Order: sequence, then structure tokens, then C-alpha cells
Amino acid sequence: MIRFTSPAGASVSMFDKDATALIRMMGHSGTIPSAIRTEDVADALQKLEDALKTEEEKQQTAQQEKPLAQKDGAEKAVSVSVNVRAFPLIELLKAAAAKQKNVMWEQDHAFF
Repeated sequence: MIRFTSPAGASVSMFDKDATALIRMMGHSGTIPSAIRTEDVADALQKLEDALKTEEEKQQTAQQEKPLAQKDGAEKAVSVSVNVRAFPLIELLKAAAAKQKNVMWEQDHAFF
């Protein structure tokens, strides 16, 4: 688990795989632990939102290209989109940008 923290709001925890993907979408190397400085938070937020929009468009295109039989099959895999997983982090980044605070992340050992 990775925990994102900022003096601007409540901490956010998520699984390593999801957190690392979102960190990279923000334009960061994916290093854990690390941080985004106050002056870079707004840029990181914009990069993340742009990357998520692109990802959503890819998913919609892939969904449209699936054969009708696959779409209407009895067994449908339910998955949570990356946009939904990113929502708490986006809110933390928005709060940090508004309050001019940094955002940090580290391994969250409280879960294991």
C-alpha cells in the first residue's frame, strides 16, 4: 500500500500498482517515497487529469470495438476504472494546489 499525504487534506491509501501508475501519470518517475513540491502540484494535477482523460478515451474505444456477443455475455467482469481509483488522489491534489501545500507519498506499513 502507498499512502499519499498533504497538510492540505486527509491522507489517501491505495495499492502499489495503482499508486505507481498514477504517480507516473503525474509526470513523476514512480519513486517511493517521494513528493511533489508546492509549486509543482498544479502541473502534476493537470498531467494526471490529461492522462486519465486519454485512458478513458482508450477504454471507450476498446469497449466499442468489442463484438456484441462479448458485450452481452452472461459473465461480465466488473472492474473499477482508473478514473474512479484516482478520484481521492485528485481531490487531495486539488486541495494541495488551492492551499499551496506539497504532496508526499510513502509505503503505508499500517496495512501489512
